[in-house]
Formats: sequence, structure tokens, C-alpha cells
Amino acid sequence: MTRLALARNIAAALAAAILAAPLAADAKTLRWSSQGDYLTADPMAQNELLTNSINGQVYESLVERGKKLEILPSLATSWKQTSPTTWVFNLRTGVKFHDGSDFTADDVVFSIIRLQGKTSNFRVYGNGVGTPRKIDQYTVELTTPVPNPVMLEMLANSLFMMSKAWCEKNNAVNTQDFTNEKEAYTARNAMGTGPFILVSRDPDVKSVFKKNPNWWGLKENRFDGNVDEIVYTPIGSAGTRMSALLAGNIDFVLDPPPSDVDKLKQEKDIKIYEGRENRIVFLQMDQARDELLYSNVKGKNPFKDVRVRKAFYQAIDVYAIQKAVMRGLSVPTAINLPNPDKAGIPKSMDKRYPYDIAASKKLLADAGYPNGFEVQLDCPNNRYINDEKICVAVAGMLAKVGVTIKVNAIPRAQYFPKAQRMEISFCMLGWGGATTDAIFTLQPVLHSRNDQGDGDYNWGNYKDAAFDAMIDDAKGDTDPQHRQETINKAMQYFHDHVFMIPLHLQVIPWAARSNVEVVHRADNWLQTTWIKIK
Repeated sequence: MTRLALARNIAAALAAAILAAPLAADAKTLRWSSQGDYLTADPMAQNELLTNSINGQVYESLVERGKKLEILPSLATSWKQTSPTTWVFNLRTGVKFHDGSDFTADDVVFSIIRLQGKTSNFRVYGNGVGTPRKIDQYTVELTTPVPNPVMLEMLANSLFMMSKAWCEKNNAVNTQDFTNEKEAYTARNAMGTGPFILVSRDPDVKSVFKKNPNWWGLKENRFDGNVDEIVYTPIGSAGTRMSALLAGNIDFVLDPPPSDVDKLKQEKDIKIYEGRENRIVFLQMDQARDELLYSNVKGKNPFKDVRVRKAFYQAIDVYAIQKAVMRGLSVPTAINLPNPDKAGIPKSMDKRYPYDIAASKKLLADAGYPNGFEVQLDCPNNRYINDEKICVAVAGMLAKVGVTIKVNAIPRAQYFPKAQRMEISFCMLGWGGATTDAIFTLQPVLHSRNDQGDGDYNWGNYKDAAFDAMIDDAKGDTDPQHRQETINKAMQYFHDHVFMIPLHLQVIPWAARSNVEVVHRADNWLQTTWIKIK
């Protein structure tokens, strides 16, 4: 009996008990799952793809992404640039929040200021779109600190609009402090303008949404599908998750195990969607502390030495990970960007340091660690495709050069606050989304940390003034050719200094019942307004 068939038999009863519910014959309920829950209903507290995509059914941005990731009007119907640093947006009239109140310029000004706040996980983008000013009830001006050549892409990057009155009423003027694991009203409740209304949220158990009958997009023919209700149920066990799909207890799985994809293609009741995701998976190393938090090396930090970082890089066989762990569903890369091609990086730059055990051992010896050392590798175990398995494989590879790795794999809800507090020595992160411009990685992930949101995801906390200067130059550069040259130079500098260790680009398979039609996008975003259930 195959592993998939065995999992189906063992887990079907459990899946049915968890998920099955009697449905009226004409009900259009989408029941879907992935390995972990979305982290919070506060749309500014966590910049994490699953969280953004689920919140994105409830909340909306001034502009949004279409089926081919093109920029479309949303809560703003038109816009113009009145100077290199000034933009004026005309808002859509007649839009209502789910409580029936009007959406106006006051909500836009409030939302952008909230996005810029200290606890916002989107402050790098909130600050990037500038200072908001209400011109009239349905017109807003944004003044940026420097010219912003990716203004619309930034606004479409899950910069959601919230109700000023609702936030004030519920003590939610500031974004939930997710990093410090603080609870907030907005973590379990929502008030958006979007196509679905949050009915209930039971973290790690189930969230229910119902169609918004007053959504402005209905009159604009933006609702192509026929889903009236969404039931999202996270299921941590891959076997249980897939058996639930095979038994018809759920309709869609965002993350089928790579090892099951070929078998699933043979199932007549299942349809597989495949494509490369805009996402880079990589490793970070603490390069700031004088002594690592989780290591047997005392009184110094090995990762401050580029020879140690390069030794780790050259001890990791990404092609073995691609074959044995990812079952071919990854693309090894040397470029720490979600989509190097679309970011304009020359293919000639995509050359990894070679996998070379002897070279790695020599680098460690030259750095003063001929016998290696011990260090902890923190990883999520329910966020990226085979995340824990990748970390275990990395540990095995580093053991060959004398480095002892303790893998600490924990659920995303605990992992991200820990990592964002930089309570790590060596860790994993994945980065991506709809926007492929390099600045959306250079600024929040690769730049050094500051109080504007730059480097918020630089958990290794390295600082390099020359590298930062390149990113800062590109940020406001409106000359496309010069800007690209600066970005290329920055990415080469990043590679030379081994600030992080890129592993691979993800390939994302989706699995659905054969009667469910979805639109598969490279940002791994499931847009429920486009889903048709036959």
C-alpha cells in the first residue's frame, strides 16, 4: 500500500470528524486548509503571505493585483503624480465598511499613519508611501520622502485600509504588538470593506467568513466566482490534510507535500496546479552579538567572520535538498531575491559558491574552528514547503564539516515573534509576494535595521554602511538603467560578503477537488472571489 493510500485510510475518520459538516445542496462553501493558521486578523501586525492573503479577503488596498498580478484600481479609482514626490489619489465613492459606515479619506489617512507605527510589520512600506493629507472627503495626497518609482506596487503590497472609527472604538489605534506576543481586539475581529466578512476566528482551529452582500465590487463585476462562505481549517499533519481532500471533506489544499504530488495527479477527483512561486528561502546568521545566544563558543561570535559564513554556505548541497527533500519542487539560486529574473539581475550573477566539503573545512580551520562548533538552527515547522526537513538536511550536511546543529523547529505562531525579537543565532526565512522589484527585499530584509522599518527582517542584524548606501541610492532613483546598475552592484556586494545563505526558489503546487476552479498566482495568493465550485 502506498504512503498516500495508507494516510488516507488511517486519517479519513479523523478528518471527517474534524471537518465534515452537512451542507445544503446549493451551498457554495469553500472549505480549505494548509499546514498552519494565519497569524492574526490585524492586517498590519504580520507581513506573512498566508496572513496577508486571508486578511485580503476582508480588507482592501487603494490598488490591488489582478489575475496576472497586474495593478488595478481598488479603493482608489484614479491617481496622478503632481511632483516627483507628490501623489494624489481619488477614492471610490459609495464604499461601505462591513458595519455600514462610509469609507472616506479620513480612513486612508488613519490607516497609513497606523501602518507607519512602531508595532506595524509594514512600516517600511507605510513610510515609503509618504505623509498622507486629506484634500477632501474622497481625495488624498501622499508626499514621499524621496521619489518612489514603485509607489503603486508598494500600495498594492497588502497596505490595507481600516476603519478609523472602529479602531478608535475598540482601542486599536495602534497595530497589535505581535512581536512581543500581545493580544489585541484586532487579532480576532475585523472591520474591512472587502468581499468577505469575518464571522469567527478560533486560532489554530477554524475561521469562518461570509460573502459581503454590499461589496462595491459586485456591481463592478469583480466577483467572478460563486463562493458564499469560506471555512479555513489549518491541519498540521500532511497525511490528515491530504486524506481530508481525497475524502471530499475539504475542497482545496494550499500546500500538498511534494512527495505526494505525482500520486495526486493520478487521482481522478483531484486537480493539481503547479508553478514557480516568487519566493526565496534562505538562512540568516547573527552577526551582531559579541557572543551567540545558542552556541558552545563563548566570548566571541564565529559568524562575524566571513570565512565561517562562507564555510557554512559551501557545506550545504542545495541540489541534494532539491532532489531528496523538495522532490524537484525548488530552484537553487545564488541570488537572495524572490524572482531574480524579473528583478533584472543578470543570469551571469546567479553563480553559487560551490558545494565543497574540503574548502568548507579549510575555511573553518583558517577562522580558528578546525573542529567546528555547536549552534542552534531555528526554523518554522509549518510555514514553508518542507521547512523542518530542509533544516534537518542542513544540519546533516554541516555535521560533515564538524559543525553540530541543534534544530529547533517550532510552529509559525511562536517562530516569528521569537525571530523578530532576534532571539536567534542561525535561522530560516522565506521572502516573496506579488512584487518582484528588488527594493521590496533589499529594504526590509537586506538593509541594516533602523527606526523606519528598513531591515526589520534582517534578523542577523549585520550593518554595512557601503551596502546600505547602495540600497538608499536605489530607493529614490527614477533613472531605470542607473537604478538597475545600483541594484546589481548591491546584490554582488551581498554575495561577496555572504551576509545570508540563499537556498532556493520555491515551486508551489496547489491541490483541489476536480469540481473546484481556482486562479493560481505566482505570489501563492488564493483569491476566493475568483473560485468556482461546480
